[in-house]
Order: sequence, then structure tokens, then C-alpha cells
Amino acid sequence: MRSAVILGAGAFGASLAWWLARAGTQVTLVDQFEPGDPRTTSGGESRLIRCGHGPDLHYTASARRARTLWRELEAECGEELLVECGLTWFAHREDGWEAQAIASFEGLGIPYERLAPEAGARLFPSFSPDGLAYLLHEPEAGVLRAQRAVRALARRAVAHGAQLVRATARPEGAAARLDDGRVLEADVVVWACGAWLGRLFAEHLRIQSTRQELFFFDGGPAWQAAGVPAFLDFEQAIYGTRDIDGLGVKAAPDFDGPELDPDAELPPAGAAGEALARRFLAQRFPGLAHAPLRSSKCCRYELSTDSHFIAAPHPEHPSVWLLGGGSGHGFKHGPALAEQVAAALDGRTPLPSHLALGDRGGVSGLRTAGAIL
Repeated sequence: MRSAVILGAGAFGASLAWWLARAGTQVTLVDQFEPGDPRTTSGGESRLIRCGHGPDLHYTASARRARTLWRELEAECGEELLVECGLTWFAHREDGWEAQAIASFEGLGIPYERLAPEAGARLFPSFSPDGLAYLLHEPEAGVLRAQRAVRALARRAVAHGAQLVRATARPEGAAARLDDGRVLEADVVVWACGAWLGRLFAEHLRIQSTRQELFFFDGGPAWQAAGVPAFLDFEQAIYGTRDIDGLGVKAAPDFDGPELDPDAELPPAGAAGEALARRFLAQRFPGLAHAPLRSSKCCRYELSTDSHFIAAPHPEHPSVWLLGGGSGHGFKHGPALAEQVAAALDGRTPLPSHLALGDRGGVSGLRTAGAIL
């Protein structure tokens, strides 16, 4: 493969551009926005990176591999993108999703700690163990500086010879037609356009674009300490981080939000979502019960029907590939997925069948929203 056109400079598209360009492929990376734009599913300041995916060994191993590749990107760009603060899951049952994650960790040799609920008092500035069976702590997990990371991927792709083009595009057979009339052709054309993927290829896949809410609270200096881990509650479908880069303590309910057209402006976050976040914080971190709200915002998800990613050739144009369906848990996997897709494009290694087009089942519980299972 000598040339590739990639439509979409988000976590998946920019990762693939970086991977292919540094391997010597002539890459053209196209996006209607600048990399990391907040209107896209790869926008925003932070994303969690964790290996815990319950019993799913593919995504567990992928996240572990992605961690190594994010570190490689850091070495290339000279910037800290992965804040390795650790991450703690709050397990409500002995035999729940977290126990399945532990079995996966042991099978793959991934570090973890199983802690008594009371151990949360030494991890967090304020903590209540009420209702918890145990804590599952991933010491090598943490937080990705998302916007910076996407921009670094695009910059490094360009440094390796890729061309970055600001334009909108639409499919035209096995090519891509830009809004200025140019037609881009290559050995491979990859559509990695996030929430817009479902609109452009509606006859072959289903992507639901949803609005999700994020809340940031003033926790004071104690919640800025480097040793405070990120946190997730699978059963209550909420996650968050300590105050990183002065943004505030992040708390994000992870239930599916309302559907939102990909071209629609993101509305402000609502009072109901803030109340939900506050109830969780008051229950688990009593010291944050009355913390002032520093800011709130909405982001966008691009949901496949079963939470699995999509990485597959177009059924009518074998040189055209569709890449997306991040489903609220895809960002961290970007470089590892790019490595897998690059191997498939070269014909070296086939992709797992769950990434293919075709009929898919219901939600598989790969992101934080365990309560919807």
C-alpha cells in the first residue's frame, strides 16, 4: 500500500494517519475541523485510559497495547499526554463485572490491586465505602489529555510526511470528493468521520450520535494531588477524575444521552445531569457534597448498536474502509486500533469478526454504563 486518504482527524483517523505515515505510506488526512475540535467525538480535554473491560480479552489487551503506543507518541512529541494517576473501580458485588475484569487481568498479566472498601480513604481526599464489596485499582491506568493527544497525532503524522487538508467530503465510488471539487483517490480510502459515519453510509451501518454531559467541581487543593486516581462506578454508570490542569473534579454520568444531529450545536448541560452527578459525589466523596460547580459542558458520542467498534471494508468498494463506532470508550484505543487496521489493510492480519459490518446484537457493556445492561 503506497497511498491512503483518511477522512476524519479524530482519535481513530489521526492515529491511523500517524501509524501509516511513519511506515512510509503517502497519507492525506482530511477533516472539516481542526484536530481536537470540541464539536467532534474526539474533542474535550480528557479521556480515561484503563484496561478494565470485564471479560472481554480483546479490548483489555488493546487498551494495554494502546498505553505503550501513547507513550511512544509522547516520546516523539516531547509532551506529557498520559497522566498515570491510576484508576479505581467501585465494585458493588463480589461476582460482578469487576471480578470478570480481574480474571482478564490475571490472564494477560496486567497489574491490579483488589482492595477493601476502606482503602479508599487513602486513595481519595474524602471517601465513603458504604455499599461497596471491594475496590479494583489499576495502578497504571489514568487520564489522557484528549485534545492535546489528537493534535499531537496529527502533527506527528504531518512530520512523517502526511498532508493535512481542511475540507468537508462525501463518498464518490471508491474516492472522496471534497467541497472544493477535488476528487481524492488512493490505494485505500478510510472514512473515520465519527458521528457523520452513519449519515454517509446509512445503508451499511448504524451510528447514533448522542449528547453527553460533563460536570467539573471545585474540590480544592486536595483534589489536585498527583496521587488521587480516576474513578468509575460500573453499576451506577458514572466516572470521573481528580482536578487535572485546573479544570476541576470531573464527574460524568454515562447513560445514553438524547440523540443529536451531528451538525447540531452542542447545547449546555442541564440541571438534571448536575443533580445526578452531585448525588453520586455526595454518596461516595462526602467532602464534595457542596462543592461549587466550576463548569459544565456537553460532548458527543457515536454509538454503534453493540458498543463494538467498526473497522471493515465497504461491501461494494473493497479499497474503501469504514472506521468508527467509538461508542464512548474508543478514544484510548486509537493507536492500538490503528495498528490492527494497518495490518489488515496490508493483508497481514485479519481483524476480529466483531468489528465487521452486518447484524449486531445489543449493548455489550464495554464502556462505563453498566446499569443499562
